[in-house]
Amino acid sequence: MELGSWSLIQAPSLLALIPLALMIVLAFKGFHNAFACFAGIVLAALMMGQDPGNVANALKTSMGTTTALIGMIIMMGAGLGNLMTESGVTKTLVYWIVKRIGVNTQAKAKICLIICSVTICGLLGTLGGGNAVIAPILLPIMASLGVCPSAVACLFKIAGEIGLMVGPLTGVTLITMEVTGLSYGQLMLQAVLPFSIFWLAGAWLGANHVQKKLQGKEYYEVTTDIKNLDSVVISAEDSRNTVIFLAAFFLLVLYGILSKQGTAYALIVMIILEAVVAICTRMKVDHAMNAIIKGVASQAGMFLVFITIEALLSYVTLGGGFEALSNLLGGFAGDSPTAVMLIASLVGGFGIEAAAVAEIKIISGMFGELALTTGLPMGCFAVSILAATRLTGSAYPTSNFAGQIGIAHCDNTKEALKACWMSVIFAAAFVVFYAFVGPMILS
Repeated sequence: MELGSWSLIQAPSLLALIPLALMIVLAFKGFHNAFACFAGIVLAALMMGQDPGNVANALKTSMGTTTALIGMIIMMGAGLGNLMTESGVTKTLVYWIVKRIGVNTQAKAKICLIICSVTICGLLGTLGGGNAVIAPILLPIMASLGVCPSAVACLFKIAGEIGLMVGPLTGVTLITMEVTGLSYGQLMLQAVLPFSIFWLAGAWLGANHVQKKLQGKEYYEVTTDIKNLDSVVISAEDSRNTVIFLAAFFLLVLYGILSKQGTAYALIVMIILEAVVAICTRMKVDHAMNAIIKGVASQAGMFLVFITIEALLSYVTLGGGFEALSNLLGGFAGDSPTAVMLIASLVGGFGIEAAAVAEIKIISGMFGELALTTGLPMGCFAVSILAATRLTGSAYPTSNFAGQIGIAHCDNTKEALKACWMSVIFAAAFVVFYAFVGPMILS
């Protein structure tokens, strides 16, 4: 894409951020997320000289992105979830987890979600794919205990990204080790673990705050059998079918880990699990397909959000909005290691929107030599890299953020984002503290 001949701005320009700001304001005012994204796209097109054909091509391009793939994965996950409900597998899973394992409070349910998300995303090395795989199992648990979708979206977002940081073979971990020269153990002790503790603490408080605020106002639909677990009777057939489902699930996850599959693998996982459920419950083909399609259709609006937010962000990038913000923030770095760490964190965390590996390379290229010159320890620089790649999608709506609210079946951008802001505050506070204390400890 190129700026049109009648573009009102010249890239890079902070004015290119206005369409994104419009989208956020409209979402906070209660307008549908898709409408907010469309409004942002229209304003961006007018500002950047884009005719209807250009806009059509931007939407076409967004259909072929990873964001669109995650949208398809989420829709298939919703189809799997609906099929599991109709087959009785969901009822059995919820009963086992709530009654036998004892995940019977909202706090325990949220802890269970965090552990599962960190583990699966860390092992599979993908945020969207990892959380999408576990969502059909976890969401009914959240529903049965009254955990609201906005809180679930926040926890999925933060826990999944922590998984990407602690996973030994994820792209984020490997590229961070490469540019800093730290070993895995050094990276964990000096950067990842302390950063993650503060970030997760903020997410926990944010999720609890939004849960308290929306209790009884925002909730998942719960089937009658899940509402009345005390009267549920699990048959031998239900148990057998659920065991088969879980065995297939763990085998597919294990294969994905061993063969180092990417995000797209989650899509085939959904399809295979749908086939497993239909076959082991002896469900008629048409009945199974109708159940899947009903679930898929429930997420059509969210898929539309995915396509439009990707196009909107591409226009912000075209106008150089993120680049201009990076340049503005980056101009303040001097010869102080503390200043270098703070500015590098700000530039990445609030001024760049890109794929994590690409963003790490950008930050390393901009500040790597300066960090060495000023004597900034690499453990501190690694914290800057973590802040650069993790905080962006929690500070304002990005494709990653949209992916997680979609997986959580949440359409409340305002409250989910506000919950994430609490995690950003805690993480930013840690970065500021570490910028002053870290160089003294690690030097």
